[in-house]
Amino acid sequence: MKITMAHGSGGRSTSRLIDEVFRSANANPILDMMEDSAVVDGAAKIAVTTDSFVVTPLFFKGGDIGRLAVCGTVNDLLMRGAVPKYITSAYIIEEGADFETLSKIAQSMAETAKEAGVTVIAGDTKVVEGNGGIYINTTGVGFVYDGADIRSANCKAGDAIIVSGTLGDHHAAILSERMGIENNIKSDCAPLCDMVRNMMDAGVEIHAMRDVTRGGLGTVLNEFSKASGCRFELDEDSIPINPEVAGFNKILGLNVMHMGNEGKLVGIIAPRDAERALKIIRNSRYGTAAEIIGTVTDGEGVVMNTHVGGRRAIIELYGEGLPRIC
Repeated sequence: MKITMAHGSGGRSTSRLIDEVFRSANANPILDMMEDSAVVDGAAKIAVTTDSFVVTPLFFKGGDIGRLAVCGTVNDLLMRGAVPKYITSAYIIEEGADFETLSKIAQSMAETAKEAGVTVIAGDTKVVEGNGGIYINTTGVGFVYDGADIRSANCKAGDAIIVSGTLGDHHAAILSERMGIENNIKSDCAPLCDMVRNMMDAGVEIHAMRDVTRGGLGTVLNEFSKASGCRFELDEDSIPINPEVAGFNKILGLNVMHMGNEGKLVGIIAPRDAERALKIIRNSRYGTAAEIIGTVTDGEGVVMNTHVGGRRAIIELYGEGLPRIC
């Protein structure tokens, strides 16, 4: 089997690549949880994550690869109930890259790290043959809140499903840039520190969280279903989407359930805390458009209750989710 672009889409092909190559070679109880970051014992309980960023174009409405690298790393730590503290940055730079462009990216990365409250403590630079591309690899470390146990397997029937804002923004922004389509759609690229910290400090009972990136919400919820043995029932009319993104999707035939974001989370919240969590998120930075979009039930899979009264299954992304968004 040859590696194809679909193996980087975040959907079924990515899962197969991870399971058959990386997971099988490095199997252990921590890695096998397949969460956004690993929680391990140290002087205190820490979360660790690593990621690589290869997006084109390097600059887009709402962000750039430097901001994206920090947000992606920080958000993965937050999704396990950790306070992000440190990141590393390794740049792989193709020959011919513009020095000024690189400087802008590094400055953006520094500014975003400051916003997120993290310190870049180590880095590396390699120059390779190529056509001027720039790629960034990061590792992030955070300290887990005492008593936090946030993971996919903890989802329970009765839990509320909350998304922190409109879906598909980053995906639509990148695709617009790639296709030369003029519109006002901006990436939602953002660190979600404020909303997660506010929920944790308020003692909200969070069973699971994920940032909605490659593969989209449909893929994330299918992963939750497999891990927890529960069904996820969604209300189509409750799913927030920017009207301009909705129009963009109609023209291109895109499904928002498989479109990625870089500044949105989905939280699976105990029913007694659902309304309180929604209020906290809406009052936090980057969370004003949050909505409760459904409920966890007994069963399996992900089901959408449509606005015309029907029901349809939502599967994980299959094939390549164009374009490469991170």
